[in-house]
Amino acid sequence: MSKRVLLGRKLRSSQLGETLLSKRIALPVFASDALSSVAYAPDEVFIMLSLAGASAYVWSWKIGIAVAIVMTAVVASYRQTVHAYPSGGGDYEVATVNLGSKAGTVVGSALLVDYVLTVAVSISSGAQYAASAISPLNGHEATFATLLVVVLAALNLRGIRESGTFFAIPTYAFMVAILGMCAYGIFELAAGTLPQVKSAELDLMPAPGYGDQMTTFALIFLLARAFSSGCAALTGVEAISNGVPAFRRPKSKNAATTLLLLGMIAISMMLSVIVLAKQMGLKLVDPNDLDRLTIDGQPVPADYDQHTAISQIAQAIFADFSPGFYFVVTVTGVILVLAANTAFNGFPVLGSILARDGYAPRALNSRGDRLAYSNGILFLAVMAIILIQVFNAEPTRLIQLYIVGVFVSFNLSQLGMIRHWTRHLKTERDLGERRRMYRSRVINTVGLSFTAVVLVIVLITKFFAGAWITIVAMIVFYLLMRGIHRHYSNVNDELAADEDDKVLPTRVHAIVLVSKLHKPTLRALAFAKATRPNVLEGVYVSVDADTTNRLLEEWDERNIDVPLKVLHSPYRELVRPIVEYAMEIRKANPRGVVSVFIPEYVVGRWWEQLLHNQTALRLKGRLLFAPGVMVTSVPYQLRSSELAREREEREGAWVRPSELRMGNVQTRSDNDRQIQP
Repeated sequence: MSKRVLLGRKLRSSQLGETLLSKRIALPVFASDALSSVAYAPDEVFIMLSLAGASAYVWSWKIGIAVAIVMTAVVASYRQTVHAYPSGGGDYEVATVNLGSKAGTVVGSALLVDYVLTVAVSISSGAQYAASAISPLNGHEATFATLLVVVLAALNLRGIRESGTFFAIPTYAFMVAILGMCAYGIFELAAGTLPQVKSAELDLMPAPGYGDQMTTFALIFLLARAFSSGCAALTGVEAISNGVPAFRRPKSKNAATTLLLLGMIAISMMLSVIVLAKQMGLKLVDPNDLDRLTIDGQPVPADYDQHTAISQIAQAIFADFSPGFYFVVTVTGVILVLAANTAFNGFPVLGSILARDGYAPRALNSRGDRLAYSNGILFLAVMAIILIQVFNAEPTRLIQLYIVGVFVSFNLSQLGMIRHWTRHLKTERDLGERRRMYRSRVINTVGLSFTAVVLVIVLITKFFAGAWITIVAMIVFYLLMRGIHRHYSNVNDELAADEDDKVLPTRVHAIVLVSKLHKPTLRALAFAKATRPNVLEGVYVSVDADTTNRLLEEWDERNIDVPLKVLHSPYRELVRPIVEYAMEIRKANPRGVVSVFIPEYVVGRWWEQLLHNQTALRLKGRLLFAPGVMVTSVPYQLRSSELAREREEREGAWVRPSELRMGNVQTRSDNDRQIQP
């Protein structure tokens, strides 16, 4: 009952089409990560440039344009990908098909790491934002962030359509808030009435080694660092190519349209925020370098609270309209949390594809009650919570691990697409189609050029700042995935059927385990007889002479026509004598089979399971490794097992055998209408 309250009613497999997303729902579901980067990517650009003093902010809009150009190229490239590979594999499928399984595994490991970091960074940012507004949360950001991850996981376990509807309102509200604020700010800029932000009154000192003493090479390196930080705005763009199966038909067209909308909105928002921040005199530094900010030559107070770029811009623009300010900062904080939903939609789909191909545990390819990939959602939540706890939900530390994985996948994906078009051009004869392929290949080539440059810059500028941790994590995931694939391949080879598998065993020696002479034992004996083995005997392990003698007497009194074998155990062991006896029978007849029947109790309460069947569990665990030994459990339902049956009946999940035979079974649809199958 608690599971139904949390997740909702189960959905039939035939209802999968009902969970698919329209463009208006898919946009907030898959774009919330990329759009939310507007809340921190401009901040990172200004923080990096602040090392050279406020004069370096003149480069901010130029860096913003550079990031926008890269994003345009990436969006255009991925529009080709969603048309060519609509199955939802995205970067992984492109790299695997065109570059080989090893390249595909590299992309898979990079995306898995990036999805986990997306959740950790987004949720941590949202927790820090909430803590700045709600004082009781100060010092408890990691705990609050963990709670948010749990809530998001629960929402996604209910199914992507329901979670998408839930996330649509705040995501669209964020778009309206930021674009509306920026439009009004640009209008004021054109009218000459644009106010200054609060931090404009501060003086910003360059960091040691920067400023006027900075060499040309140092300036280039600083601009490269600011550019790489601004490229955090590109994270999440690939999510749509990985989630094409979640779209309604025509899937590729709807996904490509959604991707175009995402690029246009994200670029507009990012450039607008950067331009307004520069024009309004924004000054931001690393939270650990607040001593570089001064007021009239004096350091800022120890309790100085440095607000984000969006917060300062909104406070200045809506100085005479406080509801506008609160609306902007509220939806910004919410979108930072909901941005993790992009990963919660992309990670399970990617995990299911990896599991299908044998690079991840097959449990990741199983849909839950609500047709979501539940195991993938839970795995992502656990990994993100671990990162949040280890880094204490500090985005400044987590952001250094960011974007490395996504740009690795960008590069391999674009290289794969170039090979894809080249391969198809060799066989395509239609001139119109060839022109389209040439155009697509040029777009992907430009995209590869840009993303390769960005990846080099990111590795150089962020490696020692924490990017090495991401690289190590990618290597670990890569080795795990290759190991899993090797295991599944070996198992498939070992289990492949051949002619020898048709050979019947020469002899079946059945033994029924006897603890005492009661109903479960008699039922097991009757069932063993029905299988018609060559040899049938009961086996009893003797640890006490008096008990053994009473059992033998009762066995004879009941005139049971099955011989009883007594195994003496001077050290009171129960499992070892049975295993050794079974192996002796097997050794005497290597081509025969030993069939062990174990009577077991079926109970209805969880604590009763602790009081029964423990010896049977240990015995089955040992016999599983014995070749030629088959184990059969013979259940006997105790009265308490009726409790479990009654619970099922109350939940409407129990079907009486008589009803099933008569064809009177009814199922309940989502709107509780009775349907006769």
